[in-house]
Order: sequence, then C-alpha cells, then structure tokens
Amino acid sequence: MAQFALPRNSTVGRGQTHHAPSGAKKPKSFKVYRWNPDTGANPTVDTFEIDLAECGPMVLDALIKIKNEVDSTLTFRRSCREGICGSCAMNIDGVNTLACTQPIEDIKGDVKIYPLPHMPVVKDLVPDLTVPYAQLASIQPWLQTESPPPPDRERLQSPEERRRLDGLWECILCFCCQTSCPSYWWNGDRYLGPAVLLQAYRWIADSRDEMTGERLDALEDPFRLYRCHTIMNCTKTCPKGLNPAKAIAEIKKLMVARR
Repeated sequence: MAQFALPRNSTVGRGQTHHAPSGAKKPKSFKVYRWNPDTGANPTVDTFEIDLAECGPMVLDALIKIKNEVDSTLTFRRSCREGICGSCAMNIDGVNTLACTQPIEDIKGDVKIYPLPHMPVVKDLVPDLTVPYAQLASIQPWLQTESPPPPDRERLQSPEERRRLDGLWECILCFCCQTSCPSYWWNGDRYLGPAVLLQAYRWIADSRDEMTGERLDALEDPFRLYRCHTIMNCTKTCPKGLNPAKAIAEIKKLMVARR
C-alpha cells in the first residue's frame, strides 16, 4: 500500500526515549510524532517502549497505555474504539487508518505513528479538520425535497433503490481518504476531496432526494470535482473498505449524461 507524506510542519527531530520496564516480556517500540504549539519548538518523534504482554492488541490500546502510564501530555482523538466514529484516524506505519482497528502484530519493527498527513496540526496526533468539515457542509449532506412528505408514512424506497446506497452510507468521515489524496494536498482549498465527494454522491444516489440537478450544478467546477485524477490512494487506504474513487467517477458520468 502506498505510503503518504508527513504532516505540514517543520523538520522533525529526535525526541525523548521512554524504555520499557525491566523484565518486560514482549517489548515493542512506538515512535510517536510530538508537537506542542505552546512551546514554539520544532516537532519531534518520541520513542515509547511498551510491553505488549501488558497491552491490548490494537495501536490505540498502546496509545492509551502510553498516555495513562508513561506520558499524560500525549494528545490524540479517540471515542468509540470500534471503528465506527473515525476519531482515531492517523498515519500508522505510513498508511492512513484507524488506530482502534489496526493490530499491533501486523506491523513489523517499530510502530511509527503520525497525524493525518498534509493537514495543520493542533497538537501531537490531532489534525485541524476545520477545512474538511466546512467542505462537507458546503455539499448540504442531508435529504432535500420539494414535494410534501406522505401524511401517514415515511418516504419509501424499494430494496433496489436502497441497495444503491451501499458502499456510501458506511462512510464514518475519518478523512483517511481525504488526506491520502495528492490532488487534495495541493488543491485542498478548492478541491472537495474524496470523502466529501463520496458524501455528495450518497445524496445524489438517494431516490428520495429531489435536488439532484442543484447538487450537480454545485459540483460543476474545474476544482471542486475535476481535480480528481483517479490516483486511487483514497480507495486503497479506506479503513471501511469503501471506494470513493468510484463514487467520484459516478458523479462525472452523471455530469456527462446531463449535457
């Protein structure tokens, strides 16, 4: 799988090393990106040696152990620990993924942990997602209709219409795909990126939504949609096994069909 560029910050230096306790049965090194905006110092990589015999199986378990037992200042996002919320998305061993679903045993050698690449860093492993969330809001990700709702039931779909949403509704907005995309790295201020475009197609494909024309009009732009060059990093890295590149291609096909 392709490895992705590091976060937008200055040269990364060597930080502190925290050794495993004496008598550790199964030590493993975790090299963790550290940056504190309050100090003004350059980022560093701290090394934490953890006894896996006393740790859970996932990378997030190791990070929680480090924070609880070694260095309480380590900062990262996490919530559900079940691969559902997307909070703990980070770059692990060169690949964007979820720390809660990444087994430690699958990584050979030291475990290298960085925040999502090519994003401003708030602190340590926490990226600033202000821009992606604003881009998500811009595509109005909710059901829009002009006809009145049925008085006595919900807006119904056939099983076939519902199946068209499979591979779209499962997106957890972890932005692993968004931050793996070179086109987004260079044009992130104008290109919506794979995560947001997958969300856009989720509503375009919904048979209950009645604003398809308006949604396509909003995407008809040289940058918002067409900066996608089908590099496929987004699909390769999605921790939920989704295919944002296919969703973008479907939007492009609809653009051609309406001309």
